[in-house]
Amino acid sequence: MSEKQPGYIAIEGPIGVGKTSLARRLAKTFQSDLLLEGAAENPFLERFYSDPKSAALPTQLFFLFQRAQQMQDILQGDMFSPVRIADFLIEKDRLFAELTLSADELELYGKVYESLSIDAPVPDLVIYLQAPVDTLMERIASRGIVFEQAMSAGYLHRLTETYTRFFHSYSSSALLIVNADTIDWVHNDEDYELLVKKITDISHGRHFFNPGATTF
Repeated sequence: MSEKQPGYIAIEGPIGVGKTSLARRLAKTFQSDLLLEGAAENPFLERFYSDPKSAALPTQLFFLFQRAQQMQDILQGDMFSPVRIADFLIEKDRLFAELTLSADELELYGKVYESLSIDAPVPDLVIYLQAPVDTLMERIASRGIVFEQAMSAGYLHRLTETYTRFFHSYSSSALLIVNADTIDWVHNDEDYELLVKKITDISHGRHFFNPGATTF
């Protein structure tokens, strides 16, 4: 392991891009704590995909409370743990809220968010995974979660655009932008090792990883 490895890595990107699979493998490689966002625990999520307008607010509030608790767990956890890997940023909650909530709901959400006084640790490195909507749709279909099959390409387009805008100006920590359409970190060990090397070489700034290109 490199002595330059980040202490807290957060992985982000749209639904179906492979955040959790990468987080799990990195956690095994770095022998680190693993923090997953736990979408399956949200009792409103299935209803959201079938009826977004009626279920958006409870879905979002459940995720907000869940992620606030997870951030608190990080702060109260083992300070001597060498690495922590998470498959989300707390900032994603606001992104989804702005995408799915009405103006009145968003105002209420904002008041709840402020009342929680979330003290989220800043990652040493954020890995932002990108992929075309067609690829995301294929991966969502292949993983076979029944209620996700109702997700529209239009929703994924809006989501990917929201992420693009967010990370265009992101500067809170080192950022690695990965073309996840041309890399297979689950089945291709060479791809995965190249990505790990890139991660351990980064200490600051904005970086890009595109294994399909001549250089990266």
